[in-house]
Amino acid sequence: MVIAAEELEGPGELPGLAALVGADDLDVGSLRLRYAAERDRRLRKDANDQYVEVTAEFSNYREDPDVEAGLTRAPVRDQMEATVIGAGFSGLLAAARLREAGLRDVRLIDSGGDVGGTWYWNRYPGAQCDIDATVYLPLLEELGYVPQDKYAYGPDILEHARRIARHFGLYEHALLQTEVDGLRWDATTRSWWISTNRGDRLQSRFVVIANGALSKPKLPAIEGINEYRGYSFHSSRWDYTYTGGTAQGGLQRLADKRVGVIGTGATALQIVPHLARSAQQLYVFQRTPAVVGVRNNRQTDPAWQASLTPGWQRRRIENFTAILSGADVDEDLVADSWTDIYRNITARVARHAARRLGRDLSPAEYDAVIQLSDMVKGHEVRSRIARTVDDPRTAEALKPWYYLYCKRIGFHDEYLAAFNRPNVELVDTHGRGVQRLTAGGVVVEGREYEVDCLIFATGFEVGTSLGRRTGYDPVGRDGVRLTEAWSAGPRTLHGMHARGFPNLFMMGIVQNATTINFTHLADEQSRHLAYVVTQTRAAGDSACVEATEDGVAGWLAEMRAKASGAARVKDCTPSYSNSEGDPDNPHSLDNIRYGGGPLVFFRMLADWRASGVMPGLVVA
Repeated sequence: MVIAAEELEGPGELPGLAALVGADDLDVGSLRLRYAAERDRRLRKDANDQYVEVTAEFSNYREDPDVEAGLTRAPVRDQMEATVIGAGFSGLLAAARLREAGLRDVRLIDSGGDVGGTWYWNRYPGAQCDIDATVYLPLLEELGYVPQDKYAYGPDILEHARRIARHFGLYEHALLQTEVDGLRWDATTRSWWISTNRGDRLQSRFVVIANGALSKPKLPAIEGINEYRGYSFHSSRWDYTYTGGTAQGGLQRLADKRVGVIGTGATALQIVPHLARSAQQLYVFQRTPAVVGVRNNRQTDPAWQASLTPGWQRRRIENFTAILSGADVDEDLVADSWTDIYRNITARVARHAARRLGRDLSPAEYDAVIQLSDMVKGHEVRSRIARTVDDPRTAEALKPWYYLYCKRIGFHDEYLAAFNRPNVELVDTHGRGVQRLTAGGVVVEGREYEVDCLIFATGFEVGTSLGRRTGYDPVGRDGVRLTEAWSAGPRTLHGMHARGFPNLFMMGIVQNATTINFTHLADEQSRHLAYVVTQTRAAGDSACVEATEDGVAGWLAEMRAKASGAARVKDCTPSYSNSEGDPDNPHSLDNIRYGGGPLVFFRMLADWRASGVMPGLVVA
């Protein structure tokens, strides 16, 4: 429920709530109007269609700069017990848990030249995880490794992915630099047939789709995008042969170059400081300002590391997720900007307000308290910008005017200060985006900015169909394609099983509880996957597992029953969370995630496994 400004300031039961959360010094009415105005100027009728699919004429933006082009190998013809499509952390966790469950023939397939997924592709300078590495990097205890930085850098994260693959023997059967282009169920052999762009024809009893939410780069559909004649690349395909330098920076070949960056999300926060130090001139083209919190990276304390006891990582992961889900906890084990902010923009703040009032909050009060507290934290973010950025006009343009729960929060300690350099200019498009590209540059509000190099820091596709993101459309029983089965939106049990697609498992964000820490979700899913596969194998060599119609219907009913915060989301600025302002899109993140939250979801899966009967599934 959205509370109007006049309601917050008028008579009734709402006055006094602002003081409870420290918002009594804010002009709440003006803030709400400003948030709405900034949202409205960014709404577009084309929503997610404002991005072009990176295929055909744009295929150069997908080419891998880190492998030898034109590498050939003989097509593979063989049979495996399990095949995992995708070798990022989701795929690695799935394969690792299957190996732990006793499966020996487990294959990874990935388009990258190595494992790592997003971290294979994101090799841009300054790349780091934005979540404490001890809760983000999976399987630390199993591998006996503790990250050396609170927020690990890209090369270290990629090496950890390789460490997992080596530890569990996943390189042996891996097919890398390989893209799946067909996946079909064979009722006769009771297995899946997989075809690839390298002519492989593979048979597998179980298939796990783990392509990940952040796997396919996206480009804005800017007028004239094919007219630009300078050098350009996507940030996930960073070209060090052009820029010089390494992942640590030192991009010396840009010393005489005018560089433009389109996009101001998490990637831009990390690359802009390095570009600012190296380029002759840097233009940062901004549609929506990022929320930039304090990162405060530091090396791991050896004394703390020596004090760790068994189960330490699991405890930290669960504690972090609990705080970000709004739960009350006795101790904050991670204690960073994430936990500081989320303690004040989740249900926790509403519960504390109710205790201080000595009564339950009405639904209107509940939403109002969360939004008011969010405004307080937003004011802190904007105040930091004003203190850090010297030019008042630039500082004002960098301020985010939206609820913090609307977009993924960013953290960096050098991004804002980069705009104090004389060679760096923020080009604010006032929410409308770049107008068009020319042969020599970028046009915004009629002015052309000449650039020698244009970098698209525009992220990955989210909110598009599985077939578009992966490049294949699974064909299940009776020749039904997954896109046909999901024509009105996803239909699953727990986001992992689809009716009519036996022995097919889906990792990712569809119809389950998303978390800020994606690897926590992937770990829970991988444990669940291994359990179901183990139970299916125990039923016989030809046994198949599949969701029942009642199971799918029951989960859809649970999804609808737990849908929450829809009104608040409609008040949000456009982002990938709401399909760029189109929350009615059936593939919108807000329509495909479980509203009960990750704590409820993970507990539900654990109870489901403990029942021993796998309700909603049938093993034939």
